[in-house]
Amino acid sequence: MILGIGTDLANIERIKGTLDRFGDRFRNRVFTDIEQAKAERRKDVAGTYAKRWAAKEACSKALGTGLAMGISWKDMAVTNMRSGQPTMQVTGWAKERLDAMTPPGHEAVIHVTLTDDHPWAQAFVVIEARPAP
Repeated sequence: MILGIGTDLANIERIKGTLDRFGDRFRNRVFTDIEQAKAERRKDVAGTYAKRWAAKEACSKALGTGLAMGISWKDMAVTNMRSGQPTMQVTGWAKERLDAMTPPGHEAVIHVTLTDDHPWAQAFVVIEARPAP
């Protein structure tokens, strides 16, 4: 059963401008240490941050809240499996919201896909409820 779907499009040049203007202040407010380390190792630093920005926006939409209802940027973090597949980890208020959305006897699974084609980065997030094992 699908609990929520979110999508977002981010302009890579806009994110690059924000990184250039605000630097660590922006990075530390929005991205976890793991996300920052991943982005800083990449050739396309701004594109990597833009995809993660879009994923956080898409996740907040899939949770049905947007960012206006108390979810912190860092409550949603994009990590990667060994295969490279992106995943979304939620903590804090985002985790509380996810738990409240999940029907009894089910577990929530967050699916994430990221793509970019300069100057755009895009993310889709689907939250699925699966019967608990």
